[in-house]
Amino acid sequence: MKRSLTLDDLMVAGIAVAAGLLAAFLLRMLLRWLGKHALRTRWSGDDVIVDALRTLVPWAAIAGGIASAAAVLPLTAQVGRNVNRSLTVLLILVSTITAARVITGLVRSVAQSRSGVAGSATIFVNITRVLVLAMGFLVMLQTLGISIAPLLTALGVGGLAVALALQDTLANLFAGVHILASKTIQPGDYIRLSSGEEGYVVDINWRNTTVRQLSNNLVIIPNAQLSGTNMTNFTRPEQRMTLTVQVGVGYDSDLEHVERVTNEVVAEVMTEITGAVPDHEPAVRFHTFGDSRIGFTVILGVGEFSDQYRIKHEFIKRVHKRYREEGIRIPAPARTVALQPGSAAIPHQREGSTPVS
Repeated sequence: MKRSLTLDDLMVAGIAVAAGLLAAFLLRMLLRWLGKHALRTRWSGDDVIVDALRTLVPWAAIAGGIASAAAVLPLTAQVGRNVNRSLTVLLILVSTITAARVITGLVRSVAQSRSGVAGSATIFVNITRVLVLAMGFLVMLQTLGISIAPLLTALGVGGLAVALALQDTLANLFAGVHILASKTIQPGDYIRLSSGEEGYVVDINWRNTTVRQLSNNLVIIPNAQLSGTNMTNFTRPEQRMTLTVQVGVGYDSDLEHVERVTNEVVAEVMTEITGAVPDHEPAVRFHTFGDSRIGFTVILGVGEFSDQYRIKHEFIKRVHKRYREEGIRIPAPARTVALQPGSAAIPHQREGSTPVS
């Protein structure tokens, strides 16, 4: 010590520490007030920033108070350097954690806004968090006087060995990054794989993609397998889709009348059923002269994939009821039994034929 420690030094140092604590308390109250106002905005990024600053700003105020107290105390040069270094490391640690929270929060916010769903693609969030924390850790080591060059060299050599040992894991990691970067699929999309699995994409993490089936079961698919298989995305390029229903009427039917009645049923379903597309233009297309019926296709508009079952259900019920009211006949299949002397009866399935004895 350059000089003796006096009571005045202790009082000034105590005042400096108390001022830092008071400033930390007031700043935290201010940030809490700002957080309430940030919740009212439409952008979620300001919520993330204010929430992260609640940790950084109070600790910075406390560190400033301690640094001011150390400056007025008669400390030796070595002790002063150690105190300043410790406070610097503390601020770097808090700043790194805060930066990780802010950046990952913003990445999550962007992912949510682009995908339009509550879930987020955690692969980008996790990668961002690891990178920020790793850089903060290296800065801390450098501040403490520890050379990071040998550490980087060891990480480079060890990284090669780890890459060889974790080929499958890295393949899934880069496949997941490629899937999200190319926007092939995103959380909230409804997909169907060539192997038969289908459902809503819940999340894409560093190793696999989670798909929720309509039965609420979860299917876990490795990212490498997902990127290497044929896949149909029913949400892109747009969520709306068309649904086709095959119908047939008898040859004695008035096709103009059939088309008009069917269009009226389609318009009714599109207007009244949840999940249908009200502005969908009814479409009826005759295409086949069958054995006992004229076949045609009815095209319905569907808001999203899972709505098709309810819409098809309602359309079939209503069109069947309306056809009965209008006297439009839907031929039913019948079985013809051919009887030959000395042999067993040979049944023949023929649609629309009448039994012969």
